[in-house]
Amino acid sequence: MEPITQKDLLNYKFLSAVRYAPGGERAAFAVACANEEENCYEQRLWLYEKGGLRQLTDLGKESSFLWIDDHRLIFPAVRSAKEKKRAEAKEEFTAYYVLDVNGGEAVPYMTLPFAVQSIRLLDEGLFLVTATVDKAQPMLYEASEEEKAEARKKKEAEKDYEVFTELPFWGNGEGITNGKRTLSFLVDREPLRIAPLLIAPEDLICQTVFGDEILMAYLPWQVKRPVTGFCLRTFNFRTGENREIVDNWELSPHFMETAGGKVLLVASEGKRHGLNENAWVYTLDPADGKIEVLRKEEYNMYNSVGSDCRLGGGRQAVGTPEGLYHLTTREGNAVLHLLKPDGEDVPVFTGEGAMDCFDVANGHLLCVGLYEMRLQELYTATLGENLQLSRVSHFNDEALAGRYVAQPEPITIQSRGLEIGGWILKPRDFDPNEKYPAILDVHGGPKTVYGPVFYHEMQLWANMGYFVFFCNPKGSDGRDNYFMDIRGRYGDTDFANLMDFTDAVLEKYPQIDRDRLCETGGSYGGFMTNWIIGHTDRFCCAASQRSIANWLSFYGMSDIGFYFAADQTDGDIYENPEKLWAQSPLKYAAKVTTPTLFIHSDEDYRCPMAEGIQMYAALIDIGIEARLCLFHGENHELSRSGKPKHRQRRLQEITDWFEKHAR
Repeated sequence: MEPITQKDLLNYKFLSAVRYAPGGERAAFAVACANEEENCYEQRLWLYEKGGLRQLTDLGKESSFLWIDDHRLIFPAVRSAKEKKRAEAKEEFTAYYVLDVNGGEAVPYMTLPFAVQSIRLLDEGLFLVTATVDKAQPMLYEASEEEKAEARKKKEAEKDYEVFTELPFWGNGEGITNGKRTLSFLVDREPLRIAPLLIAPEDLICQTVFGDEILMAYLPWQVKRPVTGFCLRTFNFRTGENREIVDNWELSPHFMETAGGKVLLVASEGKRHGLNENAWVYTLDPADGKIEVLRKEEYNMYNSVGSDCRLGGGRQAVGTPEGLYHLTTREGNAVLHLLKPDGEDVPVFTGEGAMDCFDVANGHLLCVGLYEMRLQELYTATLGENLQLSRVSHFNDEALAGRYVAQPEPITIQSRGLEIGGWILKPRDFDPNEKYPAILDVHGGPKTVYGPVFYHEMQLWANMGYFVFFCNPKGSDGRDNYFMDIRGRYGDTDFANLMDFTDAVLEKYPQIDRDRLCETGGSYGGFMTNWIIGHTDRFCCAASQRSIANWLSFYGMSDIGFYFAADQTDGDIYENPEKLWAQSPLKYAAKVTTPTLFIHSDEDYRCPMAEGIQMYAALIDIGIEARLCLFHGENHELSRSGKPKHRQRRLQEITDWFEKHAR
């Protein structure tokens, strides 16, 4: 069989945003692919109908849409010369086009004077829209063209300066967020009328629609965004009645959804297991704001299975009269459950792999998933007992045809009184009489998981002759709150689990050369890489990606640092900074003997580049071989959604480092 190569990533198709039309007879979804020449991703809309697939758009820039009836959908685009000129002038607007899937070209539908984040149909021609505004000029969208031009001129004059007055002041993937607020708007298309339902500095967290009422959970804040709490406002889009019904500073909302005739609030207190605590499900009475526990959930309600073969999102929870269909991560799989109105949560589909997004209608399920070590495809099923998925797309068949795809072999061990599960990929053309190098890959999070799904970088290394092994140590997702809680113990049980897993892999596969062990990981996996090289010399080299090196600097630099650092280390910079320093890999840098590559991005505001730079500087200072590759214009998502050429260079850097030290 032919090997999978680094450039094969350019041939993969990524599916997202699957959504049924209101009648459930057809559905649309987005398909993306890399364009190496333009160093971008092209995205197009597709239709699923009567078991068949048909492409709907072809400009390569259509990634989101909204059904407005059974045969028409709208999508944002910049198509006309006037729109292109406005975009080049950096005006903020969103132009929607409408397309009849039965035939015809897309034609202009409406243009809104701000950058839309989400849009929902309330009634014919009536929409609930969310958009981000500047609290200093929250009504700029209502200004005259002259006033807008003057605002753009002033912004251009100030482009060399940033003034921070808030915390957080930036966000990963968002850029500078100082002064920005997300608001809800009621939009009537003809004639175009826009009414704000929140007023900056109010900031929307989540919202849902219950009958004729819009329920909006929001935070009013000026300087420091609260970590917990919310207010709830309702707005009746028929009568115009506006009510404040909740002022709760104990719960942190994850999302709201209408299901089973109730408003469900999925939220956490964080009192038992900190910020990563899995949310409970509450009922919220729109009449008086009364909140009651419906289900004390111990597992998450979303997909946290990692892969570098996705682009775009989609629904992970869908409210129906039967209850709330939702994804949940169990061990290394993302599966589908149904939360019934009485609080019972029952499995719907628990097959091995990862359901990435889905929709349900008329007793049918349509989803995008990573199954049977394939890349993403579209699947359908009839809801009911013994549900079986049927694959209805073949977007990625050709990309993997005739290629060696390493199959994950599960390994379960006992470590520190815990059962730890993981997998190993054997090298292509494996010969039990030969010796091979190997790579330990540590996931991010830490509250995510690895699972038996297709991961391009791992498949590349297996095809190059490496054993690749990975597991879910304590701190990972997919299990209960106790298992994922490592607050104040970073580098303790999790490190022991990883080393015990490595020992078990070496014992089971004597073909692995113990002198040619490599290690890598990103985000939390980058933290753990920095920790590992300061606590063992068993790896011949390491590649630390988008890491944390110093919790003290992370506290003030990361977009989540001011609350996440204290929560995860169980300390703070004022009363007990020694706790943050004790769990910082930089403290142990003097013990490092492992040649280490550092990968960072200058727009990574989640794990800022200062973290990798500090670790790199320390190693160079003490005479240890190190290399730092810094990507301009990329953020924390470099390995998953970075520009195609940048993703290629990142993977080449890591692979070359392994080849240099393990061959």
